[in-house]
Amino acid sequence: MENTRDTFYVTLRNRLATLNPGRTVVVRGIVRPGVLVDENELTTTFQPVDTFCLHWTGMRVDTGSALPLVTMECAIRYATAGSAGNGGMDRGRLLAAMDGELTAAIGEQPRHAVKCNYAGVSVGVAAVPMATNIFWGYVAFGAVTTAGERIERVATVEVFSYQEAGEL
Repeated sequence: MENTRDTFYVTLRNRLATLNPGRTVVVRGIVRPGVLVDENELTTTFQPVDTFCLHWTGMRVDTGSALPLVTMECAIRYATAGSAGNGGMDRGRLLAAMDGELTAAIGEQPRHAVKCNYAGVSVGVAAVPMATNIFWGYVAFGAVTTAGERIERVATVEVFSYQEAGEL
């Protein structure tokens, strides 16, 4: 399952970075594209704005075929407080822009990617392509909520993959 999660994250991150190279986040002093995976970051009370935060919320496995089909739900949380130059009064427009970026990135063709094993990337080993693909459905947007000066939304997408032999 980790290979599916990593592949979806990398694919989404790269697509979003292409759509809006200016959407970045600074994490531990390093500027990165504005996409984070909650489970990979240190626990903190800081909730970033203008950044897409991925959280894996559910999983089902259908074992009715030669390769089990895994369905995972990815919740993507994002928020904005608006821009300082507009006194935060543009937060609706900025959230709508993020909605558009997410829609474009997830809806871009192809809506699949070769599943890769990224386990060695942290020690300088390139990602290793696997024998199957991941694929995903359409994005579903939750309601806009307000938290202080911020407005935020959670969107969800189902991500599918076949579990390969020896894969956890």
